[in-house]
Amino acid sequence: MAARIAHCHCGQLQIVTTAEPYAVVMCHCRGCQQRTGAPFGVGAYFQLSDYNISGQSNAYVRTGASGSNFENRFCPDCGTTVYWLTPFHPEAVGIAAGAFEGDDLPAPSCSVWESERHHWVDVPTEDRWIEGRNGPRVGD
Repeated sequence: MAARIAHCHCGQLQIVTTAEPYAVVMCHCRGCQQRTGAPFGVGAYFQLSDYNISGQSNAYVRTGASGSNFENRFCPDCGTTVYWLTPFHPEAVGIAAGAFEGDDLPAPSCSVWESERHHWVDVPTEDRWIEGRNGPRVGD
């Protein structure tokens, strides 16, 4: 697999991945909506051994809809959130799909927090959850 590069808008904060993501998640929670300024966020998750971070970042810790803390890491120069750390994936990093160069990431493998999904958003996966992955699925 060729390396993928994700970076902030100005390019100062960069992550190089060396493997395929083990999950790509579409999240509709209000926190992701506010973080992205979009109706949902999409994150690609990589194991600790599968990426390298360079550049400076600042942290913003927020409490997610699940009640757990999420540590968002963003560029101190341009403000772009590039990656985050979450207790749901303690051995991994979530990287914003929009920060990657190119368009070769896999499509989302699941959709979470659909209880907060905008009614006009279509979801491209069958693995759909009303809240986090511990609650009921959409259609159950």
